[in-house]
Amino acid sequence: MRTRFAWIAGIVVLVAIGALMACSSKYTNHFNGLVVVSTYSGDNVMETFSLDLGNGQMTQINNANGPPTPAPATAVVLDPAGAYAYVLIPQSSAIAVYPVNSDGTLGSSLGTTTLSDTELIVGSTTEKIPVVPVTMAMDSAGKFLFIADASTSDSASNPVPGTISVLAIGSNGSLAEVSSSSTETKPFALPIQPGGQPADPSALAVTPTGFPTLYAPCSGHVPPTTEDLYVTDFVNNIVLNYTVSSTGFIALVNTGGSTLGVPTGTRPNGVTVDPCNRFVYVGNQQSNSVSAYTICNAVSLPQCQNADDSLLAVPGSPFNSGNGAGPLLEDAYAGFLYVLASNADAVYGYKISPTNGALTPLSPAFVATNAYPTSIAIRSDDSFMFVANFNSGTLSEYGVTPGDGALTVLTPVTTFPTPWGVAVK
Repeated sequence: MRTRFAWIAGIVVLVAIGALMACSSKYTNHFNGLVVVSTYSGDNVMETFSLDLGNGQMTQINNANGPPTPAPATAVVLDPAGAYAYVLIPQSSAIAVYPVNSDGTLGSSLGTTTLSDTELIVGSTTEKIPVVPVTMAMDSAGKFLFIADASTSDSASNPVPGTISVLAIGSNGSLAEVSSSSTETKPFALPIQPGGQPADPSALAVTPTGFPTLYAPCSGHVPPTTEDLYVTDFVNNIVLNYTVSSTGFIALVNTGGSTLGVPTGTRPNGVTVDPCNRFVYVGNQQSNSVSAYTICNAVSLPQCQNADDSLLAVPGSPFNSGNGAGPLLEDAYAGFLYVLASNADAVYGYKISPTNGALTPLSPAFVATNAYPTSIAIRSDDSFMFVANFNSGTLSEYGVTPGDGALTVLTPVTTFPTPWGVAVK
């Protein structure tokens, strides 16, 4: 059994704790966790909170004095070392980078990287259309940022398929866009489906190149050295599979069927990859379900005929979930799946079968969030989970119980209005 759960004895006390203490900066990076929150409108300020790993109490570090964002921000991710925060700025088609200081504050922005335009050939001219980034993911090695760019329209209001922007992460948090063209920098165009609509990517996730060192089914196993990127297409109801080269160039894997991807439920709006590189899960917003797949590789055989990293539907998939199922993630040790149901203001939990990836609802099947949850994050030691609630100006916090994956509701944390993204170290 794991031995890092001293917080359990303090759960009763935690539930009675009020909102976090204001204007404090009690943080030591060796003894505390760090939670970073981005806001979409109004204050346009990055917030940070110190997390007491013994009892889960949250203490404000940066709030009104936090660094501003150039415009409303959505997704935020931390690099594996927790040294830099990367923040998505859709209005500017850009990524802002903030250093994480030793006291838990975020330093001033190191600058923004503007994503390359989509290019269309219209007659004899080239029309450049700014991309509209909607979400992003970082690989486990901290080498690349992958950004899903929404479908948009040209100057004549004709629909333009979405794209994937890839940014290589260099020293000191720097970013450089990976080009899909040998002549100039361009984002990667999503495929045109036979008889389908212009692709509209809604979520993406990357296979791991490192495994958890303890407690997981794959601990002690040799992780893969190559990466695959999985992208959900919101309008064509598929998940696309890309291989990722050592330089960040992505190439679509041909599924060999009538479509260029693997079917999902209706309106897929979230995707996550198993930390042990066994399974992929997709949250389906309109069909209120989770689609589950085995990744066909050396780990998953003999379920699959070929070890080609293609996706094979898990028996029983799709699995019922809450209203508006979307963003989702597995716990750090690959035993449980948690799904945000944005229209139900809830987190649904499932136990994952280690043999075939099938999902069994936890008991209770869900816990409440506050109004309109938009993003979810869990600490790498599997101790605490956080949900940003867009319509309530709060961050929901939960203690994660070892063994059965149950979530204990802790006192919500007040943030600025419209929190969108959350990341935890």
